[in-house]
Amino acid sequence: MQAGWRIGSIFGIPIYIDSSWLVIITLMTVANGSEFADRWPPVLAFSAGLAMALLLFGSVLLHELGHSLAAQSQGIQVNSITLFIFGGIAAIDRESKTPEEAFQVAIAGPAVSFMLFALLAVVGKILPDVSFFSLLKLLVLDLSRINLVLGLFNLIPGLPLDGGQVLKAAVWKLTGDRFAGVHWAAKTGKALGMTAIALGLFLVFLADDFSGLWIALIGWFAFKNASAYDRFTDLQEALLNIHAEDAMTRAFRVVNADMTLRSFADEYILSDDRLPIYFAASHGRYRGLVQPNDLRMISRSDWENQTVNSIVHPLPELISVTERSSLVEVIKVMEANNLPWITVLSPAGAVSGTIDRGDIVAALGKKLNIPISSAEIKRIKEEGKYPPGFQLGAIADSTEE
Repeated sequence: MQAGWRIGSIFGIPIYIDSSWLVIITLMTVANGSEFADRWPPVLAFSAGLAMALLLFGSVLLHELGHSLAAQSQGIQVNSITLFIFGGIAAIDRESKTPEEAFQVAIAGPAVSFMLFALLAVVGKILPDVSFFSLLKLLVLDLSRINLVLGLFNLIPGLPLDGGQVLKAAVWKLTGDRFAGVHWAAKTGKALGMTAIALGLFLVFLADDFSGLWIALIGWFAFKNASAYDRFTDLQEALLNIHAEDAMTRAFRVVNADMTLRSFADEYILSDDRLPIYFAASHGRYRGLVQPNDLRMISRSDWENQTVNSIVHPLPELISVTERSSLVEVIKVMEANNLPWITVLSPAGAVSGTIDRGDIVAALGKKLNIPISSAEIKRIKEEGKYPPGFQLGAIADSTEE
């Protein structure tokens, strides 16, 4: 669910404002209004302060629209743009497919900021410096300089800034590995974030400059988001590198396809140790899946005369994956078909195993050295849901194979 309040849409892209946006708008209005109050009446000064704050975020919105329209031109869906205390963020469905396209999306935002800087600088020079126009001229020229700073600041080469995305695209181009690009840009972002935190704390505690708190807060935000990029990329890599054969289990029972339905019901369905998944086989070959609920479709009086073969769902009709399918493919197929588990077939077309969401989480935990208790895996298997905040369906959808 999208956080914040929706205020409209542009080019079909929903625009939201986060509650933190109200805080920064208030602070900027007061700061700008106090600065203008030396030259104009309070009402006019603080009205100009509010206008300046809104125009700044209008510039941020246009900056994010630059990214969004570049992404849309590549067939990437843009789900929303959200304005918050640190600026704005565009939520897109997936990454660009090539480093060149990734560079185009990354540079589009700063390019818009630089164009606004140039346009506003020209307008500011044209406006006369008399009466009301003097205030308007001041606002326009200030906004021009702010857009220049916005464009330059965003080109700092570290995630989550646009410069980090440019660095990612460059490393991707040089190495041929998108994930290497993200890791390098994330490491740079974390280093810059830690530097900003240290500088901010130095200013606060050793220089008695409380503006350092804002620098430290920006550094913390950068470090946190760069770390999130790193973890997300680790997860995407793992989903691509783990194959179905690495995650599958043999949590199923193989039954004789030639046994009667009565024998099947008595021996398996009514027993205390029955398993939820049954495959039927005869003469050394798998015949298909047996779903116990199908017994209800046949009269009990016929159970003695009909065999399990009569209710088998043949393997070719099942939704399945192969042993070499990546977990990305496994998750996509399961989510698209709303399956609690999926069959894994060998190259010869036999049943190799089954995979459910618990198996996927267990395989990821092993690959990434994340301790996950057997009780948690059991709970995931029983509920058929990934843990909260572990939305593997959305992550798989955003991962290109």
